[in-house]
Amino acid sequence: MIIKVFSDGAALGRAASDAAAGLIRAAVDSRGDARIIAATGASQFDFLDALTAERDMPWKQVELFHLDEYVGLSPDHPASFRKFLMERLIEKTGIQRYHFLKGEADAAAEAARVGTLLAARPVDVAFVGIGENGHLAFNDPPADFDADDPYLIVRLDEACRRQQVGEGWFTRLEEVPERAISMSIRQILKARAILAVVPESRKARAVKACLEGEVTPMAPASILRSHPRTTVYLDEQSAALLQGPRESVAGADA
Repeated sequence: MIIKVFSDGAALGRAASDAAAGLIRAAVDSRGDARIIAATGASQFDFLDALTAERDMPWKQVELFHLDEYVGLSPDHPASFRKFLMERLIEKTGIQRYHFLKGEADAAAEAARVGTLLAARPVDVAFVGIGENGHLAFNDPPADFDADDPYLIVRLDEACRRQQVGEGWFTRLEEVPERAISMSIRQILKARAILAVVPESRKARAVKACLEGEVTPMAPASILRSHPRTTVYLDEQSAALLQGPRESVAGADA
């Protein structure tokens, strides 16, 4: 695992965007297309803003999957991850091939349908985050490290649901769905490369637990340390509790 620390979220977003764009272009050049997985949430704002501003990107050759979606939530709800990706990635780039999880439909059938498409060929790069409780996608602790299915139906713990309220997606805890369709841990790890974008001080405890603690289902994103091509992008706030080696990059040109 490579850990890079930047002066602020904007610098982090630009650096992660440069890396992501390079991986997408390389996949298209070598295989004719690029299969990507995109995370959602407030932590991804700067990264996606920078990525969608990249010039000369082969977006028509990109096939997009997303990590997770709430069960029972309509696509026009402000917290819908489909709405997030449509507005912040697809409409800005013109990506034509994307596969949404329809959370308001039969969740098990949706997990099977999109999972079959996802598992058909390797994913070139996964963009992920780390939750305040250490979750990876919506795999809350204790996460299932062994499930083979590409997507799982999971129950969200209270810490995860409170994070959604804290980010402003919902006004009250009672509004946050208790279940979601989530990409499985093992499926995420099948990506050829993983970029974890994790800014902000509210993530500092989870970052320390996942990057310097035990690799355990109680800190789900700790499993990223087992992947041969994972790069974690932090800012000074999210990296504040780390004690181990890291690559610090300061300044706007990071």
